Amino acid sequence: MVDAKGRNMKCLTFFLMLPESVKIRSSKGAKKGSPSHSDLPPVCYEIITLKTKKKKKMAAEIFPGKKLATADAVQQYQQQNLNNNNTVQSCNWQGQFPTIRERNSVMYNNELMADVHFVVGPPGGTQRLPGHRYVLAVGSSVFHAMFYGELAEDQDEIRIPDVEPSSFLAMLKYIYCDEIDLCADTVLATLYAAKKYIVPHLARACVNFLETSLSAKNACVLLSQSCLFEEPDLTQRCWEVIDAQAELALKSEGFCDIDSQTLECILRRETLNAKEIVVFEAALNWAEAECQRQELPPTIENKRKVLGDAIYLIRIPAMTLDDFANGAAQSGVLTLNETNDIFLWYTAAKKPDLQFVSQPRKGLVPQRCHRFQSCAYRSNQWRYRGRCDSIQFAVDKRVFIAGFGLYGSSCGSAEYSAKIELKRQGVLLGQNLSKYFSDGSSSTFPVWFEYPVQIEPDTFYTASVVLDGNELSYFGQEGMTEVQCGKVTFQFQCSSDSTNGTGVQGGQIPELIFYA
Repeated sequence: MVDAKGRNMKCLTFFLMLPESVKIRSSKGAKKGSPSHSDLPPVCYEIITLKTKKKKKMAAEIFPGKKLATADAVQQYQQQNLNNNNTVQSCNWQGQFPTIRERNSVMYNNELMADVHFVVGPPGGTQRLPGHRYVLAVGSSVFHAMFYGELAEDQDEIRIPDVEPSSFLAMLKYIYCDEIDLCADTVLATLYAAKKYIVPHLARACVNFLETSLSAKNACVLLSQSCLFEEPDLTQRCWEVIDAQAELALKSEGFCDIDSQTLECILRRETLNAKEIVVFEAALNWAEAECQRQELPPTIENKRKVLGDAIYLIRIPAMTLDDFANGAAQSGVLTLNETNDIFLWYTAAKKPDLQFVSQPRKGLVPQRCHRFQSCAYRSNQWRYRGRCDSIQFAVDKRVFIAGFGLYGSSCGSAEYSAKIELKRQGVLLGQNLSKYFSDGSSSTFPVWFEYPVQIEPDTFYTASVVLDGNELSYFGQEGMTEVQCGKVTFQFQCSSDSTNGTGVQGGQIPELIFYA
């Protein structure tokens, strides 16, 4: 097209509100050259001049100012959809959202244009959810095979009894909206759905969520699930927690929920950092829960029955004689012959053969991070009058702080009372009150927490101690701000809780004792 000045212009011409029949008659009339068609409505044209662009831009770049508004609108539609109020109010709703991602988000759990429905959940707890075959096939190879593969079935309704509705919705939200919304109560079920329908990025996000929320309370359950889902990294993390915090893990409610195969793996574990009487009591608690699952009365006979040969993985001969006599021997789970043989194993010169493993578990070897290059003492230092010695530290890998190494008396042997604490942003994570004996040397003396405390990477924690004992002790000097211990790097900084002079350069708490 040529403008008034004779310049060529790129144009787009289109009919406005013109029915197809009118267009056909108008074109015929134009060919005949006849001006008489007064009964036809006038033909309307609109000419829009298009400017040539050198670089193509995405919709999100063209409409940057609408980002917040459209995001709020998308969230509003998503909330309506979650509440089954999934109707689009505007006939031109597409025009409200500049990007394909936002328009797809509106279709999440929406009946509009839905061409398939899922009945999700076990009988009695089902929920009917709408879907769009094309979107689902783009997000999952399983859905692609289901709808467009060689063996595709043309079903309008698909039943999925083995997935929870909330978890299926979480997977759909990722496929439609590119958003990951996980919570502790549903993350395992969401991982199952992501694995079943091969949505790898969502599955990876679920595993990352589980790793960051991993603790002694849920480690045994997650161990069982990680083996089921074939997630070796998560399995390894679970073992790290179970080994280091074995007694907490064995006493947790989650331990009673594991399957028998996972139980045997834990009882067989050489590196469990727990007393054997704790292992024995945990196995009995599991047996009682298993009786309930099998709808059996929790009698002594049934507990022994559901334990089966797993009872021989408990290293009863490795218990102290006192723990055995007052615990396992009186539990009723052991037969009379087994009890007699174990007593003879403790006391007789010629020990009987036992089905139980008699060697103690190796446990974990504690490591020590020493932050001073030398130590010293002076006639007027280091004094304790109920004041706090404190230091802050951070690590680059998850570790478990088992205790502190402390200096002792510089004036001969002495006994100290030590109250140790470990905090994160003011929240108490672990504490213990104990005593240790100092022999007058410049060595460090260990003081332990009741249970090792899990330390996450890249976060500063505060280690504190209040000592009561001999007025003078050794103290560290030439402190280091960074210490490499094996594969773990420790960083130190001064703490505002320290009121007795301890800091990075000198003072108390020369060692952190940890498992890694």
